[in-house]
Amino acid sequence: MSDSKGLHQDLARVVLVGRDLSEVLSDITSVARKAMPAVEAASITLIRGEKAFTAAYDGQMALDADELQYERGYGPCIDAGLSGQTMVIDDMTTEERWPDYARNAAAHGVGSSLSVPLPFQTATIGALNTYSTRPHAFGQDDLVLGQEVATWIALAVGNADAAARTSDELRNMHIAMKSRAVIDQAKGILMERYKITEDRAFAVLARASQTSNIKLRDVAQELIDTGTLHGALPG
Repeated sequence: MSDSKGLHQDLARVVLVGRDLSEVLSDITSVARKAMPAVEAASITLIRGEKAFTAAYDGQMALDADELQYERGYGPCIDAGLSGQTMVIDDMTTEERWPDYARNAAAHGVGSSLSVPLPFQTATIGALNTYSTRPHAFGQDDLVLGQEVATWIALAVGNADAAARTSDELRNMHIAMKSRAVIDQAKGILMERYKITEDRAFAVLARASQTSNIKLRDVAQELIDTGTLHGALPG
């Protein structure tokens, strides 16, 4: 069973101020892996501007799975960070939203994953990613704990960003936050047009991005500007 009290105590021991962000995030990632029994590897994806990267990880499986997504420009950790939606893959061998990624992740021993977005108010968009070799490893308790850890990550990143307000940092923050806002608006259009859920609307956008080989944000922007969506529409 997940230990919420223990998680809070461990997170409270992590010193957020006066340390390099990479050290803080490494500590938080280790806490997350320890607190969530299903987790065999964990990582933190940050998105600055349009570039996604792993800021910290605990377990090689997490880094390998993250890198598979960065190579493709899509996947649950990137899409969670961009969209603000939690992404669960129950079984990599049957996953249909990111079939190419999932097939390769399964070959690396990943059975299931959970990616929890950082709260939107944080200056840098990103996600907490957790992985297991077992299919169907993550339940509701893991989701709740993951969201709590994501809040601490956002706090740590926000502190670091506040101490580094260079023009480049500010520009990248603006790009990342604008991307999420555009995706949210596009999801709203699809939800209204086809009377579908938010999750289904995002799945339609993600599939259109992959089939057209166009960035998710650009697919969303074209839908907003022209009403046209690349790829197949929901049936």
